[in-house]
Amino acid sequence: MPAPRSPWLTLPALAAVAALTVALALTFTTGGTLGHRAPLTLWYPIDLALFAVAILALRLVPARLLPAVVLAGAVAVAASGLLAAPRTSDDAYRYLWDGQVQAAGHSPYDYPPDAPQLAGLRVQAPALFPPSGDCVGWDLRRAPGGFCSHVNRPGVPTIYPPVAEFWFLGLHLVEHGHGVRAAQAGGALLAVATTALLLFVLPPERRRQAALWGWFPGVAVWAVNDAHVDALGALLTVAGLALAVRGRAVAGGAALGGAAAVKLIPALVLPGAMAGLLSRRPSRRDALLPLAAAGVFVLGYLPYLLLSGRKVLGFLPGYLHEEGYDQGSVNRYGLLRVLLPDSLAALGALLAILVAALAVLRWGDPARPWRGALLVSGTALLALTPDYPWYGLLVVALVGLDGRWEWLAVPAAGQLPYLYGGQAQLPAYGAALGLVLAGAVLRRYVGTALPPAGAVLRRYVRTARPPVGSRP
Repeated sequence: MPAPRSPWLTLPALAAVAALTVALALTFTTGGTLGHRAPLTLWYPIDLALFAVAILALRLVPARLLPAVVLAGAVAVAASGLLAAPRTSDDAYRYLWDGQVQAAGHSPYDYPPDAPQLAGLRVQAPALFPPSGDCVGWDLRRAPGGFCSHVNRPGVPTIYPPVAEFWFLGLHLVEHGHGVRAAQAGGALLAVATTALLLFVLPPERRRQAALWGWFPGVAVWAVNDAHVDALGALLTVAGLALAVRGRAVAGGAALGGAAAVKLIPALVLPGAMAGLLSRRPSRRDALLPLAAAGVFVLGYLPYLLLSGRKVLGFLPGYLHEEGYDQGSVNRYGLLRVLLPDSLAALGALLAILVAALAVLRWGDPARPWRGALLVSGTALLALTPDYPWYGLLVVALVGLDGRWEWLAVPAAGQLPYLYGGQAQLPAYGAALGLVLAGAVLRRYVGTALPPAGAVLRRYVRTARPPVGSRP
């Protein structure tokens, strides 16, 4: 039986996550925004480097102290995102507006923010629609009606699914004049809750993986400072997979259906949740999870369908067209367009995702559904190459469950085209694909021959320290 490790071995991890927190705080407070990107170009690589150091140092921490260290680090990282207003996204303002519209008895799918029917509500929300002045700022725009708006796309109704809209209503009800800070606080709560859930569901020997979510800089940026609702989908996804693997098919399916009704992307997790289904004879129980997921998804839309009828999808179809996901678009599918004509890129993306899903349904491990979910979700992001990195929060949460850290390169890749435009799309996602493939090869062929980094560090510490009772 190995001797217990000294509590002093916790210090390197604490120092590393403290340095990461300071770097993130400077990231948010030194002026970097979408309108002034130079500070972000400096701080984002530093944040990632310190994150890697902190994850390595975490391997030294004694098992009995590990959950406390991971959770404390997650709280510190999330808190750093609260130090400034959103720096790189204005979506949180739309969240608060949708909540206000619902609280006033309207469906958010019926009218755009600039509609005359909502003029009275705009007057009641000066934090979202500042009094007209110069209206200058990276997150301000003048709406067609002449007023100044923090809310993006003021000429179109919302695109968000119903569970996201429930969250927005909740944010409005607790906002109490704090404006966008309430959305950020909600994002911090979701980020820390996901870390705590990972620590709860992971076995003791794998709990350090929770830091791959809780300490990842993208969580502080996308989930907390920018307050993206994708963090709610990530939390429900982790809960759903944890329930499914414990045989709670209905509860797990309900959580996964709720996740898909936050942002449609978590629907990609369903093949992972049903991993191995095609390798055996299906039973009635196998239908419970997808039926529960579909039921929650449909029931979430039902009250809005009764209010809005055919308008219930809001701007979602127009958004997908605008963002380049329609057939023949050259704004997406960056990796596939290297191999395929532009007109076939959308079909190629669909086939890539379908092949990954079928492979998981046939050969996936039902005891580790998150592994198949990570493969399908990561493949989808690589095939679609979105410009919005927060779409990858789902992948970050699945990495926290599965531990395959190389997949973190995929959401990180989305940050580059978001900041620097389409010319960064192909090199960023190409590098991410290369890292994922390299990780798969190393794990498959030489993984057992390479000692873990933590083992190397622990061996160095033991050999550098004189034995107990020895004389100097």
